[in-house]
Order: sequence, then structure tokens, then C-alpha cells
Amino acid sequence: MSGLSKGIRKVEVALKWDPSPAGEPPTDLDIVAATYLASDPHGTPAYAVYFDSRSPDGTIYLNRDSKDGKGFGWDEVMTLELDRLDARYARVVVGVVIQQRTADRTFVGVLNPGLRIREGYQVLAEDDFGSVLGSTAATVAEFVRDPSGGWVFHPGIEGFDGDPDTFTRTMGRQQRP
Repeated sequence: MSGLSKGIRKVEVALKWDPSPAGEPPTDLDIVAATYLASDPHGTPAYAVYFDSRSPDGTIYLNRDSKDGKGFGWDEVMTLELDRLDARYARVVVGVVIQQRTADRTFVGVLNPGLRIREGYQVLAEDDFGSVLGSTAATVAEFVRDPSGGWVFHPGIEGFDGDPDTFTRTMGRQQRP
């Protein structure tokens, strides 16, 4: 990063998948973003944003939510305005969780999943969850505030096996390389 760079400023995380075949329960994937305080960057999230919640300051929000993958193009879209996030937050972890309400499902049972993370028109990462097929959830991105106050993106997919509530509480405990 050059001295003129302000780091990552505003990011869009988009998720898509095909609907379940006729007669099968719907597949519901959700994007989750968890924020961590500088005083506890790998502990309990200060707050999490997902389908039924929002950030207290409006810096992280869900633009589109799908319960069945029947949208056109990207089914779920979340925006993270990192440049507006209060300085007390040092880390944001983004994950994708498969709802288990109607059927037990891992990524191997999700038809044609896709993930795209971009800043403006620049694609930062794309993935198809092929490395975590046996997982019920996965972390997909980490954003860390650097010493100058800018944000740095750390890509990578890490699988998780368990219920959505446990995933949301523990998704930021692992430290990425």
C-alpha cells in the first residue's frame, strides 16, 4: 500500500445460489458480518449484522436478502462502509451461514453457490465454497485496521460445522495468517 492509499473503504459482499429442486425444502444462505473492538479483536463480537439486525451506526447493512435463492443475479448483498466505522473497531469478519430450519444442509447440498467481494468495480475475491463442502458455515473475509487507520483485506474461506448461533458467536476467534 502506498502512502497515498486510504486502504479499503466501502465493500460489497454478494452471495448467490440456485433454488432447491421442486419438492425439496428451500435453501437459505445468509451473510453475517461481526465487528470486533480493538481491545478484544479475537473475542466476542461487539455486534453482528445479518438478516434481522443492523449495525447501530448504519455502516454495515444488508441490501438484499433471499430465503430461497430465487432472486435474479446475486441473492444476498451486504455493504460494509469500513471508512465510516468508528475507530474503536479494529476488525470485521464476514461469514456465510446455511440456515438449518427446514433441512440439515452443508455446502455440498447447495446448488451452484457463488461469492463475490468487491470494492467499487474491483473484485477482491470470488469463490464457490468448493473447499468447505462438508461445512454448514464459513468465514469468507477479514478486514483489519492497520496502524494508519486504513483497512486491509485478508481473503480466505474457512469452514465451520455447527449451528448458526454458535457460528455467529465464535466466527472471529481464529486468527488468519
